[in-house]
Amino acid sequence: MPATHAFPIRDVDFFHEAMSGDFLELLNHYSMDEMGSGKPLPDEIRAALVPRIQEIDHFHSAICYDENGTPAGLVNFMDQFSTFAAQRLINIHDLVVHRDFRGRGVSRRLIEHVQQVAKEKGCCKLTLEVLSENTIAKRAYSNFGFEPYRLTEGGSPAEFWQKKI
Repeated sequence: MPATHAFPIRDVDFFHEAMSGDFLELLNHYSMDEMGSGKPLPDEIRAALVPRIQEIDHFHSAICYDENGTPAGLVNFMDQFSTFAAQRLINIHDLVVHRDFRGRGVSRRLIEHVQQVAKEKGCCKLTLEVLSENTIAKRAYSNFGFEPYRLTEGGSPAEFWQKKI
């Protein structure tokens, strides 16, 4: 197996058709995973996703490719702001590694890329959400230095909630 340091990471240009196609394929792969929805992205979402992302300036993606140019992994992240730190932060929204490339350091390469972007932007931290039953991802994130969010030392961990509208 080739070393993952040879796997280039490219920021996604959503106006580039082939790269947008790689983005959609990796996101669809994630959607079909048991830790996604377990089914493909609906056609109407696939059709609307890239044009809607093109309108958002704080949404970013990067793809890790193998030595043959095959998309191996994807990270989607957004610029955010921490009111308690009065600084920028980056929230990692999706982290996808194609099943054919798992265990080869692709997720580490993608996290390192986002961390470098965050440092360049002067961010105070990275945040992400993870399903409580996704023990593999939780172990990986812990190895990368992530931990459950707590507002205060010794406080209880925060939960991620939603309300659909």
